Amino acid sequence: MKYLPNINDPADLKKLGVDELDGVASEVRQEIISTVSKIGGHLASNLGAVELIVALHYVYESPRDKFTWDVSHQTYAHKILTGRRDRFHTIKQYKGICGYVMPSESVHDHFGAGHASTSISAALGLATARDAAGEDNHVVAVIGDGAMTGGLAFEGLNNAGSSKRDMLVILNDNTWSISKNVGAMSKYLTNIMTDEKLNKLRNEIWEMTGRFKRRDKIRAAISRIEDSVKSLLIPGMFFEKLGFRYLGPIDGHDIGLLVKTLNDIKNLKGPILLHVGTVKGKGYEPAEDNATKFHGVGKFDKVTGEAPSKTGRLAYTQVFGDTMIELAEKNDKVVAITAAMAPGTGLVEFGERFPDRFFDVGIAEGHAACFAAGLAIEGMRPYLTVYSTFMQRAYDQVIHDIALQNLPVVICMDRAGLVGEDGPTHHGTFDLAYLSSIPNLTLAAPKDGNELRSMLHYTIENDLTGAIAIRYPRDTVPTEMTKDITPIDWGKWELQTEPTEIALLAVGSMVDSALTAQEELSNKGIDVSVTNARFVKPLDLESLDRVAVQAKVIITIEEGQLAGGFGQKVAAHLMSTGFGGKFMAMGIPDHFVTYGHRSILLRELGLDTKGIVRLVDEIVSGKPAKNGRFFSKLRFRRSELSKPEEGAANADLFTGNE
Repeated sequence: MKYLPNINDPADLKKLGVDELDGVASEVRQEIISTVSKIGGHLASNLGAVELIVALHYVYESPRDKFTWDVSHQTYAHKILTGRRDRFHTIKQYKGICGYVMPSESVHDHFGAGHASTSISAALGLATARDAAGEDNHVVAVIGDGAMTGGLAFEGLNNAGSSKRDMLVILNDNTWSISKNVGAMSKYLTNIMTDEKLNKLRNEIWEMTGRFKRRDKIRAAISRIEDSVKSLLIPGMFFEKLGFRYLGPIDGHDIGLLVKTLNDIKNLKGPILLHVGTVKGKGYEPAEDNATKFHGVGKFDKVTGEAPSKTGRLAYTQVFGDTMIELAEKNDKVVAITAAMAPGTGLVEFGERFPDRFFDVGIAEGHAACFAAGLAIEGMRPYLTVYSTFMQRAYDQVIHDIALQNLPVVICMDRAGLVGEDGPTHHGTFDLAYLSSIPNLTLAAPKDGNELRSMLHYTIENDLTGAIAIRYPRDTVPTEMTKDITPIDWGKWELQTEPTEIALLAVGSMVDSALTAQEELSNKGIDVSVTNARFVKPLDLESLDRVAVQAKVIITIEEGQLAGGFGQKVAAHLMSTGFGGKFMAMGIPDHFVTYGHRSILLRELGLDTKGIVRLVDEIVSGKPAKNGRFFSKLRFRRSELSKPEEGAANADLFTGNE
């Protein structure tokens, strides 16, 4: 019998018997494996959470009852069971369904998430709002053990425990550390602790002791006895001290036990924490054997688990990882720090080669930055390696602990710019804006892998004054790597050509697109110069002024937010110096960018080669821009140069002094 074709809503799931839920879980698991093998996505974490999600939807009544999911990359089963099975094959694809929970996508997605450790705080907010409205729905937070390394999770636990509000936190623990606790004894203890009669008796004893004169001492003695027993048998006293009633651990793949436990918990009051043991990659042997490899994957053969072999140029991540080993071999004070992202940041081999100089601090970016500052102040050379989107979580530490003390910490930001299918929670589009306003910090963006390598070697071969932040994209390098390291003129832009009347100032990943656009425009008889604006802060004003002398049009191109970004800083300088030409800033408008393949997103934003060529063509020809706005005419070379009135598509514009 096939179950999933008849499940279009959680209400359909409730029509089944508990003994049929294993069949549902099996079909969900196969649906996830089959789909992810074809298009990629998060696999191991989703396979480990299948039974738990089936049980949650069987016991609770979504959307009336509210779920918050930590990170929410493990919610594929949730999506399949809440009416999105027919679109599941589009997950993380452009214009498909999101790989994370998204309230705008479904009424069953109660709180958006993509960064870790938020679920408990969000759930407390939902529970508090529920109580204020006089409602009685249930609120459940599901948090993975990895997310418990983040400080925000403990802030939420501390506040939720003291609030005494009715809410359930499920700790989905998929590590081996609890395996010894998952078994008959644990089931027995949990059954006792959630038994309705036992809890009623416990409450009656508590009320009865309140009649005695020495009630406080009697109650204290009872509590100590209870705590002592729990301390011996249960690893949950930490949560109890925070104000939670701790239950578990229980087997997170035993649906019958999950359903019974969740039903019992529904009748308990106050904050509850249920510890659930699961196996990451459950039900798919390759993922169980290598959960790290199958955490987030591209296409693969679902029979063998093997991915297609990759050919071509190296990824920026690999170049960074290889270069870090070179730096560590040069200088024994080099240390690498990451926040639960060793594979994603290319530091696995570094950690194996230099285990005493590699620090994975867990999902704790703020701590990582402050830790790096402490290392730097004692003469170490820390390289803090974090995805751009997660670096946002350490902003105060970058300002207060690193920059204010003028410490030589090198911040290496992988996944800068658009990251593709992970979407708006993961795009690293804000770093140019949020870092370029900080004193004592140099912000750089290499144009290719060789320049990234040169920048990194500069940081170890020279005495640094202040912090350095280097950003690079989730992509392969655009040119072949060379053996030699080219010395870099630190703080200086690189003029790829002599200045012309139309000048393109490109940052990092946009340099290659600008150079390709230059070739296409040259074939049309339009001369365009390209400058590799590899240092965003401080601006290379000498190079900028040199470009401005010849230019009638200056266009900045950045894979980042226009608001507060590179273009606006260039514009401010041009205006202050009386630049009389025209200026445009190409970048990401004031909205969040959706998910989809990076090339598709760049095309939609006009930040690919065709978009650059199109914009210059519109300026030169005087044709209407993509959004229908026209330019007034100005004599230019042998063509006509447009003067924008309001701005081109995906570009900010101002007219200089005339």
